[in-house]
Amino acid sequence: MQLRKLLTTVALSSAIFATPVFAQTPEEKGLEIAKKVKQSNIGWGDSVVSLKIVLRNAAGQESTREVRTKNLEVENDGDKGLSIFDHPRDVKGTAFLSFSHPVGADDQWLYLPALKRVKRIASRNKSGPYMGSEFAYEDLASFEVEKYTYKLIGEEACEGGTCYVLEQYPVDKYSGYTRLVNWIDKDEFRSWKTDFYDRKNSLLKTLTVKTYKQYLDKYWRIMDMTMVNHQSKKSTDVIFGDYQFGQGLTDADFNQNSLKRAK
Repeated sequence: MQLRKLLTTVALSSAIFATPVFAQTPEEKGLEIAKKVKQSNIGWGDSVVSLKIVLRNAAGQESTREVRTKNLEVENDGDKGLSIFDHPRDVKGTAFLSFSHPVGADDQWLYLPALKRVKRIASRNKSGPYMGSEFAYEDLASFEVEKYTYKLIGEEACEGGTCYVLEQYPVDKYSGYTRLVNWIDKDEFRSWKTDFYDRKNSLLKTLTVKTYKQYLDKYWRIMDMTMVNHQSKKSTDVIFGDYQFGQGLTDADFNQNSLKRAK
């Protein structure tokens, strides 16, 4: 009996240790990180913020724009955003409306007061520059997990401590990028740096975040960031004021009519 029990124990142990343990692939781990980035920014509702945009050409000459932005979180969809330009005079009254979507093309419109006309941004034009800046229209959409496939390619020290280095491959065939490389800190899942590679897979530009601020004891918001275009040698700084949450915004504040009456 003892021998039989011993043989049974050995057989069970062998079976347990022979069972393969499947580690996550870099793609699976990348997707998991992306989901945590999204999860860390759910439930904020709505917000308004004023910001300053500094455009800098290759010679270092600067021009400044002042903008007000409203944002609305939408359940089971991407965020809605409305940006209104207040300064300088040649762009005053220009307004940009964006409806982000996890799947399919985002909806975006630009109101040009000089023409008194609302212009829809076509999907194939989303890679174009936004109001003379180094940001493309597609950069302005809210982060949605489904917009990319992912691959974790390493870990490195960063401003936020230790960062995951994540490759993101756009799903949209009209994207101006073949891939993004994103540095995301392990503690708060904030993006500190993103490299954008163009359709020829050459480094096009780099977004660097300088500072974050936490609101409502949970939500981190960028306060200062710079986008540098390595090919044109131009850059754009964006400096944010204080965010105000719980402003009672609704869908009615985000439509094409709101573009025309934006003040």
